[in-house]
Amino acid sequence: MSVPQYRKAAALALVAGLGLSLTACSTKSSDDNGGTDAAGKVTITVDCQPVGAQKELLANWNADVAEFQKQNPDITIKSVSVGEQCNNPPDFTARLAGGTMTDVFYGYMTDLQQVLDSGQAMDITQYATKDTVPTWDSVDPALKEVFTEEGKLYAVPVKNYSMGLVYNKALFKKAGLDAENPPKTWAEVREAAKKIAATGSGIAGYSEYSAGNTGGWHFTAMTYSQGGKILGEDGKKAAFNDAAGKQVLQNLKDMRYGDNSMGTRQLLQWGDLLTNAGAGKVGMFIGAPDATQAIVSQFQGKYEDWAMGPMPGQDGPAKGTLGGGEGYFFKKDLTPEQVKAGLKWIAYQKLTPGKGQLDYARAKPQNYPVGLPQPLLFTNGSDAQKQELELRKANANVDTANFKVFEDNPVPIVGEPRNAQAIYAVLDSAMSGVLTNPNANIDSLLKTAETKVNQLQAAGS
Repeated sequence: MSVPQYRKAAALALVAGLGLSLTACSTKSSDDNGGTDAAGKVTITVDCQPVGAQKELLANWNADVAEFQKQNPDITIKSVSVGEQCNNPPDFTARLAGGTMTDVFYGYMTDLQQVLDSGQAMDITQYATKDTVPTWDSVDPALKEVFTEEGKLYAVPVKNYSMGLVYNKALFKKAGLDAENPPKTWAEVREAAKKIAATGSGIAGYSEYSAGNTGGWHFTAMTYSQGGKILGEDGKKAAFNDAAGKQVLQNLKDMRYGDNSMGTRQLLQWGDLLTNAGAGKVGMFIGAPDATQAIVSQFQGKYEDWAMGPMPGQDGPAKGTLGGGEGYFFKKDLTPEQVKAGLKWIAYQKLTPGKGQLDYARAKPQNYPVGLPQPLLFTNGSDAQKQELELRKANANVDTANFKVFEDNPVPIVGEPRNAQAIYAVLDSAMSGVLTNPNANIDSLLKTAETKVNQLQAAGS
């Protein structure tokens, strides 16, 4: 059912070309009258409301809801929080299977296939226009394509990213490393990790995920850096049980057990690693620019400590890096009025320069980084892009020079594999195996993962 992967990858490569140039409520639809009351007022439920611990983000969200409803008195937004990450893959899958999604629900680009397979998504093609989303014609067509199946649009893109090496400048300096010249190869990462780990107990020179689908996600990114693939060209069989995949695991095994530079605590998920990073206990990890945003706004880190370089390669520049993003789907059987209301909300909250997530003037004095090089949602030269970039530059509260090496050394972006989240869950085991067992057999780990992924792809074909 999914769009062939080469098309997804091409879409994300196009993105790279363009860009680098109140209280939780029930998730059921609002009432028996299709979300519209006797007075014609439309109600929709929307997820990804910030959690209570994210005080400034939650205050911003609630203020946006209030202002949006003031401007649209015929629409009521009921907000639902599903956790600080918005989309925890296993939880997302469970809610999808149980039909407990909100009317307008957040998902990753990799979620398209399972959403379509579940029958939970609504075709919104006819509703996504300049009337409902004023900047719609400026939204990068490549991003729209990723959420399109057989000519039908199922979600509105609201963020995109590509990955590089995120590093702590303060720890680099403490270890005697050049904070303006991050490692460019995995051998250099290994040497830097040893020096950082030697600066104090409990500090991981390099840190890595291995649970909650995040390990497989990062295995994929590192495989791309080696020039490898996760699936073959037809998307039907695993392609990672080769020299590239083995090198990924060997690099980690060498750092983990050969150098003891990755710390003793493993099986890390998204929040675990970033919590450690915010506490100054992580020297390097691979991630997108918005990882620094989370470190600062959610995990009490400092803007000035964090910088980015490009994804490392094995013996030179990386051959590829993973790109992805997220958007909002619409639950099946919504009324046209609810769909239009949801699109208006997304337009206000996510796709209008100066509003919602792009309200940089509001974010500047808050504990929220402004000036990161991504997302890049709008096409080059469009009025929306010009306005968004001008606002970003005018309100920057981070040293944009910290991302210059990342921006000046673009790496070819490769899209996520078909059936990505299920594949990532399988690859978690290979990652956890090599990070928790000094005697782990890399060939065996990859062979087992290969067999399982082949079974997955055969079942889904």
